[in-house]
Amino acid sequence: MKTLLDPTNALARGLAAIRTQYKVPPVFPDAVVAAANAAAERTPTQHVDRTNMPFVTLDPASSTDLDQAFSIERSGEDLLLHYAIADVAWFVDDGGIIDAEAWTRGTTIYLPDGKAPLYPPVLSQGAASLLPDGPRPAVIFTVRVADDGGVRLDGAEHAIVRSRAKLAYDSVQDADLPPDFSALSDRIQGAEDRRGASRVDPPEQEVSAAGDSDFQLLFRPRLQSEDRNAALSLATNLAIADALEAHHTGLFRVMAAPDERAVRRLRYTARAFGLVWPAEESLDQYQRTLNGADPKQGAFMLAIRRAGLGASYAPYRDGVLPWHAAMAATYAHATAPLRRLADRYVVQAALAIANGQPVPDVVAQAFPKLPPVMARADALGGQIDRAVIDLAEAVMLRNCIGKSFAAIVTDVDDRGARIQLRDEPVVARVDAHGVEPGNAIGVRLTSADPDKRTISFERVG
Repeated sequence: MKTLLDPTNALARGLAAIRTQYKVPPVFPDAVVAAANAAAERTPTQHVDRTNMPFVTLDPASSTDLDQAFSIERSGEDLLLHYAIADVAWFVDDGGIIDAEAWTRGTTIYLPDGKAPLYPPVLSQGAASLLPDGPRPAVIFTVRVADDGGVRLDGAEHAIVRSRAKLAYDSVQDADLPPDFSALSDRIQGAEDRRGASRVDPPEQEVSAAGDSDFQLLFRPRLQSEDRNAALSLATNLAIADALEAHHTGLFRVMAAPDERAVRRLRYTARAFGLVWPAEESLDQYQRTLNGADPKQGAFMLAIRRAGLGASYAPYRDGVLPWHAAMAATYAHATAPLRRLADRYVVQAALAIANGQPVPDVVAQAFPKLPPVMARADALGGQIDRAVIDLAEAVMLRNCIGKSFAAIVTDVDDRGARIQLRDEPVVARVDAHGVEPGNAIGVRLTSADPDKRTISFERVG
């Protein structure tokens, strides 16, 4: 969820300015905090006791807003994924003051130095979070995963669960996990490959010290545990999306594939990094060969993510198939209700459908209202992410004024040429004429201002 890690606090002053510029809320209003404190004391009354089920969570070690816990068992040739999702709706009254604040925020905002949560910490990092310090109310979705990776929603219920362990990506051992954890993940990833999914999960960018006053942008490769855990969430979201679409209701995540111009620009970007992308391979085929452990391939994976038109939310409409090109499937967001407003409503709709009940009116009425709210929140998050990257690039390059770099032109328009540095994960613009996409050029850094979050180059040679 974070764009950058900053263990040395090299970005501290700039991040404070970003928070101010984009009006990132530092705290919750007192009335919202008071309501959340009261809600945290609620005793669940609609939940069956499932504390005997061996649920665990798997997240970054520092995470405390834990949306999901899981347990896996066999059913013949199938695997049953029991996916417990934080029952945020139990604590948040529709139309109440906590709900109103959540509609204003839309999502949790993440920055390298902390987050602005969607719900007050007493809920999002306490009573509603699936931490292992006590029983928690949840909605358990049971997803049947076939041998070929096909998924189907098998049931859902309000339940009380108790996580057995808070596992971390960087320290988890196979013995800590359900025996079929890796097998389930392999089934889901195999199904992705067969249907031509092009989901890209680039590594996290990281600011690292490079001497007494220099910094560099590096990529922290994704761990196998992260990818396998993501497959569990993906399976649940796909199964829920299918159930919603079959019942002509819901809110879906939709995304168009990168257009021809974006793909052409990506080919030049690959060349800039010295990557071999065979001409006969499509983007979908090539990106499945990438390894985020390689810094240049990691940078290219990030470029792919930024190349598309972006994902958006769409309510169900008769005659329109909601489609997510990267997933090559109908897809919904349901598994992070502590961090995304829309997920709370998708969870409630799927719970009703799984139990043969009508979708609550308040949920059905929310679906057409949510897309602009989520779009605004996603846009703000994107602006903040871009500002953080711009800041990091300026900090990294501030002691390189006058240095020359090799670059590849990836695009040309009225504003000049867009370039990708060959040896750094930096995209910039330069006033260069008479060049075409794919040309190799030399550029010199003329300025790098962390306060303004800007870098400037001039063409040389």
